Amino acid sequence: MAALLRRVACTALLRATTQARSSYVAPAPHPGALSAMLIGTCRTKKTWPVSFSQEELKQRLTPMQYHVTQERGTESAFRGEFTDHKEDGTYTCVVCGAPLFKSGTKFNSRSGWPSFFDLVKDGSVTLADDFSHGIHRVETTCSQCGAHLGHLFDDGPRPTGKRYCINSASLGFQGSEADAVATDTAATTEDGAGGGAKAGGRPASTVAPAGGKKEL
Repeated sequence: MAALLRRVACTALLRATTQARSSYVAPAPHPGALSAMLIGTCRTKKTWPVSFSQEELKQRLTPMQYHVTQERGTESAFRGEFTDHKEDGTYTCVVCGAPLFKSGTKFNSRSGWPSFFDLVKDGSVTLADDFSHGIHRVETTCSQCGAHLGHLFDDGPRPTGKRYCINSASLGFQGSEADAVATDTAATTEDGAGGGAKAGGRPASTVAPAGGKKEL
């Protein structure tokens, strides 16, 4: 009789446990967390002021430039064109040409990639959480076209303490002399027939000084 009662009790307990398991519904993950798990990066900005078709980008970018900017790739350390670049000027987005960093903020981080401690202006780069490769990093993208640039770290020099670690393949460069020519052209146009300019329409005061390279 005791054995029969124990069997009935065990059967009832097993049924109750099975029903509880079958009725349990796991909570759905937060949409942002699900997105981060699926694509690695949790972006908050979905559209960009400037856009290009993938066909156009594949035609005018090199394979490495396309891989880095459009597929969030990374070039090999110490192999990039601008890793040891020291000329004065402005580093731009290779995709859309937007200005990103001034040469005066570039420094030798010994990381193997071009590094900058500040932006050319606030808002020129968009930040997003990156959970790829099982770690948390902060991705940097061009705020104009969304091109992947690299990552941001908090181990840079003063005064910002920031290190924008950027792929050379995501950058273009405009030298200081080219900046001066562009400024002169606009000024000459505003002045009409080039008043006050020398032959060729370039004021003498805008000639870039020689030996102006900044050692990093």
